[in-house]
Parts: sequence; structure tokens; C-alpha cells
Amino acid sequence: MAEPALPAEDVPLPALHASHAGSWLCGSEGAVRGSSKGEAVMAAADTPHLILNAPLIATRLGYPDLSGLDLLELFAFVHPAVFCVPTPKGLAHALGLPEPEDGAQVPRLLRQAAGVLLATCEREDWAAREGAWSVLQSLARLRWPWAQVLSPHIAKPERAEKWLFSRLPEWDESAERPQPAQVALDEVAIQGQLERLTGEGSEKREGQRAYSRDVGNIFAPRERRDKPHVLLAQAGTGIGKTLGYLAPASLWAEASGGTVWVSTYTKNLQRQLRSEAARAWPDRRADGTRPVVVRKGRENYLCLLNLEDALQGGFGGRAAILAQLVARWAAYSQDGDMIGGDLPGWLGTLFRQRAIRSLTDQRGECIYAGCPHYRKCFIERAARASAQADLVIANHALVMVNAARGRDHAQRPTRIVFDEGHHVFDAADSTFAAALTGQEAIELKRWILGPERGSKGRRRGLAARLADVASYDEAGGEAITAACDAAQALPGEGWLGRLAENAPSGEIEALLAAVRAITYARDESGAVDAGYGIETEAAGLTGDFVERAQAAAQALAEIRSPLIKLGVRLEAMLEDAPDWLDAQGRARIEGARFSLTWRIDTLAAWESLLGRLGGPADPEFVDWLNVERNDTREFDIGLHRRFVDPMKPFARTVLEPAHGVMLTSATLTDRNEDGPDWPSAIAKSGAPHIEVQPRLTDATSPFDYASRAEVLIVTDVKKGDLAGLAGAYARIIEASKGGVLGLFTAIRRLRAVHGRIADRLAREGLPLFAQHVDPIDTGTLVDIFRDDPHASLLGTDALRDGVDVPGHSLRCVVMEQVPWPKPSILHRARRAAGGGSAYDDKIIRGRLAQAFGRLIRSRDDRGHFIVLSPAFPSRLLTAFPPGVPVTRLTLDEALQRVAAGVSCDDTKFEEDART
Repeated sequence: MAEPALPAEDVPLPALHASHAGSWLCGSEGAVRGSSKGEAVMAAADTPHLILNAPLIATRLGYPDLSGLDLLELFAFVHPAVFCVPTPKGLAHALGLPEPEDGAQVPRLLRQAAGVLLATCEREDWAAREGAWSVLQSLARLRWPWAQVLSPHIAKPERAEKWLFSRLPEWDESAERPQPAQVALDEVAIQGQLERLTGEGSEKREGQRAYSRDVGNIFAPRERRDKPHVLLAQAGTGIGKTLGYLAPASLWAEASGGTVWVSTYTKNLQRQLRSEAARAWPDRRADGTRPVVVRKGRENYLCLLNLEDALQGGFGGRAAILAQLVARWAAYSQDGDMIGGDLPGWLGTLFRQRAIRSLTDQRGECIYAGCPHYRKCFIERAARASAQADLVIANHALVMVNAARGRDHAQRPTRIVFDEGHHVFDAADSTFAAALTGQEAIELKRWILGPERGSKGRRRGLAARLADVASYDEAGGEAITAACDAAQALPGEGWLGRLAENAPSGEIEALLAAVRAITYARDESGAVDAGYGIETEAAGLTGDFVERAQAAAQALAEIRSPLIKLGVRLEAMLEDAPDWLDAQGRARIEGARFSLTWRIDTLAAWESLLGRLGGPADPEFVDWLNVERNDTREFDIGLHRRFVDPMKPFARTVLEPAHGVMLTSATLTDRNEDGPDWPSAIAKSGAPHIEVQPRLTDATSPFDYASRAEVLIVTDVKKGDLAGLAGAYARIIEASKGGVLGLFTAIRRLRAVHGRIADRLAREGLPLFAQHVDPIDTGTLVDIFRDDPHASLLGTDALRDGVDVPGHSLRCVVMEQVPWPKPSILHRARRAAGGGSAYDDKIIRGRLAQAFGRLIRSRDDRGHFIVLSPAFPSRLLTAFPPGVPVTRLTLDEALQRVAAGVSCDDTKFEEDART
């Protein structure tokens, strides 16, 4: 957007702004004045005020019940599927208004912004006019605060507007794509394609050219069954690895007619890939289909049936207003992706509920062709589009799940590029895990039986979803009845309370009660008093515990057996279809079979987990019991199983059926005194499990890290001194004039530091934002940080990986201590199998390398990497690029270096501005 603002008058409404620097009120007459927090709260409680990001303002004022006329809600209505950084500066840029110089100017900006948005609704060329009047009528009935303000500005259309579900286009069925042709890529052709993608006159980077040639090898015809081509490609920041692999991928897709899957770990890289892919493929082919498709798990997309239920009374209060705004968005969304797509990440947080998640298919309860919106479903559209695409951009978890239990074998990926390949191990660890917990069991019960009494929503049990099958097929009906009867043994509502009172109901709750008791009895971590979750290994269990486990396993088997019989009956019905079974009914039954297989496999994994309790330990697995807690409040209890090496099932499920696979990352290998540790990288790729020797390539970064970055290890901030830690962060941010990314290993310390320094920094014009403090999603926090070079951001692991903020907005990374691995039972087992302390060192060096990688993202970037740890081990220093100066010094000395670096940067920016 960012076009010049439309001529518009200020809206004569009172406005309120609050930050860590202070609070300001603007009366309806337009005069702005500073106010205390109490005065601001009283004013807002008395009269609805214009505000921006109500949850954040409420946090700043300490008044959680704050409400008013939120400009972000109005923006979402007027410009659906358009993102706006949710700050005064971001709103000004989005609407083409002058940026406010300080907090005192923000109330006037809010009045101007409201005027621009209302004037937009009166324009003939308003892009989002269709459907606005109808949605506004619904919002008025829900008493949305903006409805009365908007009504005079939106004219009633001459013709009745179509409802959302009538306007959405239907997807088309396509013939199955034939298997790809067997082609070998020529190196000259790869280089030519790379030059076309990078653009005429662009710098020729030899590292990128060599990298691209090596990638071409994974697309060669496979020589032996179950033996794919595997490439491990380390590519330093600045190599241009995205275009480096898209060049051979696009050539192969065109020549073979096949599909390449590129898998990422972070949403940020998915957005970047979508942009970069536009160089190789057009937005649409001549027939209107898309050659590039972003594909995510079902839980990311809007479920139209859930939305319809919400619009028709399934949601109440503020959540009902959110549903109407989501309906506005759905009509203009590119692909219906609610998590990381074109739905602004801040929209859900404005309503302080998990309503966004409720509008997706979180529980796998899709009824497929039985849904009245099946032909318009965003999820089905994405699945069909990916089957016809040349490039599918996905994430690690989806690729693994699709390989393990995809509905359609023809859609399972066979040429895969795992970007951010250092995270493949973690993704496999989650994908191939088994967890029998109360929450998981209660979800299975609801899937079989439907919602319990008093529950809202459209959820239906197995009997309701397959009523026609039960009435037609006697054996199928009996299997459904048997499964429903057996599912009564699963936990129900109130199970945590019953366990706390030692009054479990049924075999599974009895087992979970035993898990809770033994975990509390054995815990030696000290986490009980601290309020954290606790765990204990599943060893040395009593006879009573084992008996309860056997009884629970039998109860699970009694659920699994009729589900298997039902699956057989559904398969028989498809083979010998009755006259009434039309195409939609067939698709619905096929979907039910897929869901059944998923639940049957889950139950089998739970039974296997329970069956080994009390017996000898299996060296391939780690089993433990835990009680999940948050601030002393229990929210889940269960038994867990993980592979010691999750790359073993990954190799069999993902690598073995594939023809070509690449894992690539800037930190694919550990760096020690002898250089890159390729043997460990090979072991962690899964290739040895299928007896494949991968090809190796290493393209070093072209950046001059030695002259652009400096590592400072501060030696006089004592561990455990919260006041000293907070003071150090404040002084570093002040010396750097913002632009600091602070990384913490504990949320409690993050919150404590933020609470001590946020007001102090705000008074200096240095806004501070933080994960787990500000009611803003992580992606939006990064957008805010990127947008303001004076802002700083505190966070945990999610900010250590995948944050891409090139330029002046990020010029200093601060770690509050060495990122030691959490001493869990799972980590202990892997540490023992991986070489003890050497295993820990590899993990820490990987985390340090990833954190350092946030600092230098482009050739012109420069900055400081600071670790506030007097006992930083020298053996970890190889995590940083060779040649980067590392200095141990006091905090005062570090501040001098940071301030000197900022002074040099400021001089350079002034020179650039003059030229």
C-alpha cells in the first residue's frame, strides 16, 4: 500500500495511546495532553476511544478489560488479506500518512488514520467493496464498536451481495500427472539457468555456481531401488543457496514433468521462497494453474465448515466478531492459510482467544466430500494444486507426515530439498514420537464419540459421520457400536480433577493417576517447587503400575480392533459400491479410511509403549513419564516414547522411497578445531540407515566476517544476578541506540529483565518488545523489530533460528548465557549414545552458530555478538566463522566498542544520504 493518503478529515473521536514512555489522551475537540495510567484507564472505561492494538495498550496500562475503537480491527475490515505492522509507525506507512515523531503525536495520527480508512470505504475503486455491506450488517447486530461509525460510509449495494460461500471459486479435478521422465541435467544448462535467475549484470559468485552444479546431481535417474541420491550441502550466508537449488530444480521440473518439493523449518523462509520462485516460474500457466504452490498441514488452513458454524452461532461475544472479520478475509485470501499466510498474525491476538485455531481443522475431523463446501475447500484446493505443481514449498513436518501416511501415493515427494536442514533431526523427532497423554486420549474419545454434553460446535462422532454406512452394512454398524462402547474407557471432561482427588474413572485414567503419583514421588529436579513440569524415566516400575499399564493396553486394543474391522468394511464397500454411493460419498468414505488408519496407528503405538513397561529397556527408544505444568498448574499427564535416533524412521519413511534428496544449511556441520565435522553430519542425515554414501559440498560465505563482526564475551556480569543482567541489557541497548536482539534460555529471566528496563528505555526513545510478555505473535514481533531501527526485541529459541533482519535494524545480538541443553531424560539418553560432553558441545556450537547467523545477513551488515557469560568455554569458540575477533572484556569495555561501532555506522549513513 503506502500510497499517499486520501484527502480525509480527522475523525472527531477521542483517542488514546500508551507506551512504556507514557500515556496520552486526545479529546474529541483534538487537543492532546499527557496523562497518568489511572486517568487513561478511567477515560477509556467512560467513553470508547480510538486505540491501536488494544491488547498491547491494555498491557501497557495494566488494565486487561480495555476496549474501544481499535484501528487494527477497522484496517482488517477495510483491507482484508493485507498486512500492516501493528504500530503507529507501521499504520502511518500503510496509509501513506506522516510518521509520528513521538508518543504525543500518536493520538492525532489515530484520528487521521480513521479518516483515511473511512474515506476509502466511499471510493468507487475500493478493492474490497464486495461483501462489505453484508458483513457490516452482521457486525452491527453483534454490536461491533466500529459498526455505527462505518455505516454512513458504506452504501447499500443495488443488488443483494452473494454470501461468502457462494462467491468462493470451486477447484477442478485434474487427470493424475504421469510419472516424471528420466532426465540428466547438463552442467552448462544449470549455469545458464542460474544466470537467468540471478539477472543480467549480477555478480557471478563462484561458490553459488559450484553449489548449483552439485545440486543438479540429486535429479539424476536413480540407479538402485531404495537407494536415492543424497547430497549434504553446507552453504554459508550470502552464497545465494535459494536460487542455487531453484536453478536445477526448475530445469528438471520442466524437462521431466515432475514435482520438486522444497521443505523449510520456518515460515519466514517459505515467504522468501515464494518470492524467489517467481524468477523461475510465472504466477500462472496458460491453463490458469499455478506452477508453484505453498503447502502446509491441514491445521494451517481455514475450514469453511467451522467458519459457517461460527457465523451461525457457534461463536459468541468477541469471537463472533472475529469470525465475521475472518469471513471478510476469506473472500480475498490467496490460499486460505491462517497461520503464516495472508491473514495478519495480529488479528487473532486482538480477540485474546484461541478462536483462530478453532476455525482450522485441528482435530482431524474433516468429513471430506460430506462437507457442503468440499468443492471450495482451501485444503483440498492446495492438495490438488500441489499434485499438478512444478514446485511445492512445504515444511519438514508435512513432508514427513505425507511420506508416512499420505492419502495419495502419487503425491508423496520423491525429489526433496530440505532447506534449513539442520532442523530435520528435530522435525523427525516430533513426527515419529509416541505420546499417550490425557489430552491426546480425550481428543481420540471426542473423535469417536463426538462432543460431550454442553459442548458447542459442529463436532460429530464416528456414528454420526458414518450413519449411512451403519444403516447399509450390518457388520460396519456393529464395528462402529463396538468402537463407541470401548471408547468409554478413555478419559473424559474433568479427568485432571479426578486424578488430583485420586478418583480416576476407567483404565486409562487409572494409569494416568499412577503416572502422576510416581512422577511426583521420584522427581529430584527441584521443578516441583519452581512450578515447572516434572518427569521420571519409565524404569524400575512397581508391579501395580505394570498391571495398570496392561489393563490400559487391553482397553486400547478393544478400541483398535473394531476400528480395524470398520476399515475393512469401508474398503469392501468401495470395491462393491451400493447404488446410492455417489462420487462425493466415495470420497467421504476414502477420507474416513484415511482418518481410521491414522487412529489405528496411534493406538498401536500406545499399546507398544505400554507393552514394554516392566520389561527390559529397548536400546532404540527412550521412554519416560511426565506431568506437564505451567506455574504449578497441571495441564497434561502421560507416557512418552522417542527414538534415540529419529533419523532411523526418517531414513526408511522419507529417504528410502525418494529418488533424490538434499539437506542444506549454513550450519549443517559442527565446526571444531579440525574444521567441519562431516562424519557427524552424515550420521545425522539418516543416510547410513539405508546404506547410502551421500555426496558432500561446502560453499563458504563470501562475507568478510572478520572485519564486519566482533564477538564480545563479557566477564563481569555474575550468573544469577538478575539486577546486573537487566542493567547490562539496558546499557547495551542504550549504547547501540536500539537494534538489539536479546536471546534468553529461560522465559522467567526474560520477563524479569523486560519488566526492569522497558520503561527506562522507552523514555530514551528506544522501544523494547518481548516474546512471552507482549500479546503479539512472534512473526509480527519480528516485523515490528525489522520496521524500527530504534526498537529492540527479547526472545527465546524461536528468535534464534530463522529470523532474517538484514540492514541497520539488527546490529547487536546479546545472549544472556551459554545455551546449554535442557537436562531432560531424553537428552541424557542421547548424550550417552552420542559421546557425552562432546555431544553437548556440538549442540551448543550449533545454537551459537545459528544465533550469530542472525547478525550478518547481507554484505553491508556489521555488528557485535555479545555473550554475558564470564565462564564461556574456549572450546565453543569454533562456532563462530574463522577470523572473527573474539575478546573477553568487562561490560564497560564492551559498551565502548558497541558505541564506537554505532558512531561509525551513523557517519556512514550520513555519507550515504548526502551522496
